[in-house]
Amino acid sequence: MATFHFELVSPDKQMFSGEAESVLVPGNEGDFVVLKDHAAVMTALRPGVIAVEDAAGHHRRIFVRGGFADVSPAGLIVLAEMALPEGELDSARLDQEIRDTQEDLADAPEEQKRLWQEKLDRLRELKDAMKL
Repeated sequence: MATFHFELVSPDKQMFSGEAESVLVPGNEGDFVVLKDHAAVMTALRPGVIAVEDAAGHHRRIFVRGGFADVSPAGLIVLAEMALPEGELDSARLDQEIRDTQEDLADAPEEQKRLWQEKLDRLRELKDAMKL
């Protein structure tokens, strides 16, 4: 299968930089898979899991909370607000993310409450899906 360059960067560190065969991205308007020669697109990310199949066929899953994805002829770059390898995401950490989001929802101006509620719903869905 053909590969493309993929980088995942969080404020803490570079989580991935190399060739990938496919990357599942949790876009704000829905999940999408990037393959070589994907059409150019830029989108916001929602809380979710990025699933990477690298050039060697290894699979990685990385939890992200917000950020942006940019697909271009040069490849895919994801700038995440926060990123954790799947092995570092546990129930306590996800519960804290949920509590933080509940606080943000309570403090949000009325015009932003819907967005915070959607984020909270996605975090709860993620917790259920990962059986944490």
